[in-house]
Amino acid sequence: MSDEQAKETVQKFKKLLTDKGAQMKHEEDWGLKKLAYPIQKKTTGFYHLFEFEAEGNVVGELEVNYKRDERVIRFLTVSLDKYGIEFVEKRRKLKAEKAKEESKKEPEV
Repeated sequence: MSDEQAKETVQKFKKLLTDKGAQMKHEEDWGLKKLAYPIQKKTTGFYHLFEFEAEGNVVGELEVNYKRDERVIRFLTVSLDKYGIEFVEKRRKLKAEKAKEESKKEPEV
């Protein structure tokens, strides 16, 4: 699968979520990674993370569409409780602060 096909697939599922009324909280493109073990004779795959808030039936529809799309070889859907959501938000905030600090540091010559 090419980068363009991966982006097209991501847009398809992002549109599906927004059309069903889901609120996108966060999105990360992890890019092409080596799989832990071969799946359908493939050793690499594109990873993408969606964090969204939606009604329970939206998750079911999303998973059905994942299963129907031959470009998706694995997926994992996780429901976070309030503590999980707080943890993810704190982690993201710390990561952003760390990146900001590193960008301020100037290389010494």
